[in-house]
Amino acid sequence: MIRLGRTFAAVAVLCALPFYLDAFWLRIGLFSMAAAVGAVGLGLLSGTAGQLSLGHAFFLAVGAYGYVWLAGEPGPGLPTVVAAVLAVLLAGAAGGLFSPVAGRVRGIYLGVATLALVFLGHHVLLTADSVTGGFNGRSVPPLEVGGFSFSADSELTLLGVPFGAEERLWYLGLALFAVTWFTARGLLRGRPGRALVALRDSETAAAVMGVDVSRYRSAAFVVSSMYAGLAGVLLALSFRRVVPDYFGLVLSVDYLAMIVIGGLGSVAGATVGAVFVTALPLLMTRYADQLPLVAAPGTTDGTVGPTEAARYLYGASIVLILLFAPDGLHGLVRRLRARLRRPRTAPPPSNATSPSQPTAPAVRAKEPTP
Repeated sequence: MIRLGRTFAAVAVLCALPFYLDAFWLRIGLFSMAAAVGAVGLGLLSGTAGQLSLGHAFFLAVGAYGYVWLAGEPGPGLPTVVAAVLAVLLAGAAGGLFSPVAGRVRGIYLGVATLALVFLGHHVLLTADSVTGGFNGRSVPPLEVGGFSFSADSELTLLGVPFGAEERLWYLGLALFAVTWFTARGLLRGRPGRALVALRDSETAAAVMGVDVSRYRSAAFVVSSMYAGLAGVLLALSFRRVVPDYFGLVLSVDYLAMIVIGGLGSVAGATVGAVFVTALPLLMTRYADQLPLVAAPGTTDGTVGPTEAARYLYGASIVLILLFAPDGLHGLVRRLRARLRRPRTAPPPSNATSPSQPTAPAVRAKEPTP
């Protein structure tokens, strides 16, 4: 009951934030929720299944550009809800096409293979002008559900607060993140999650226990790709314009940093890492004039910009976490919580007899011989 109460309290606070926060903070929250959805998918693949992937940005691009092309012009011009669902399925299909490689290659070889997807996808995004818009990208059609638009085109006021695009997308992001959270936790707690953990620990032992190694490795890649496609759709709606340069190798490295900082194989850890990596550069950009050794955006005086400073900070965070908390921030918080809940017992007095040691029998005085 206590845990359920905490969950309802957290949901109530998150739902009330659009009434009090301005657009900047809501935008940070939107980007963080989209990153958390993608980080949960990568956590299932790399943290739970033990498969190294450097191509997560490719599947985010498939989801984002798939939605833009399916819902926009030029394109089929489908209803935006249908386009969003098909974009997620398209990302899963792209992962399915790559799954034979993921089912047979592992370790650093799989990482190099997925790295090729990033460069290939970036080249396609730049050259397929009729679909992607080329270097300048394409504008994103706003999502519409039952006549309700998640954009600022129509006026909407609730409790005296005007609801623009950020406020409306906030609740969409919460709903998508909730679906991601509960489906991922259910997957980890069920039989597929136990099979993926056994696969990560030892493929030989998993095969002896009856786990189809190739099938589960391929399935993990497909599921991770679908989560990335959903994150790409939410990112496209939040940015309102997609460009090829965003979906590069740096984005894939950022997602690896998210799951390492938060904790491998943990849904909550991936969420914490996503918020940390996403929010830090945006906050440093806004408060650059108040931070030492950080230059304001657009200056060319040779000092470190906010984006580079943020990357240095969470790079140092990765090193510290690998040294002192290999299970990430989530594992560190879990250990601290367990230590605080541990009851403190008073030490026994020094002259007390230990119950495990038998007491020596009393020595009877010897009677004199008559």
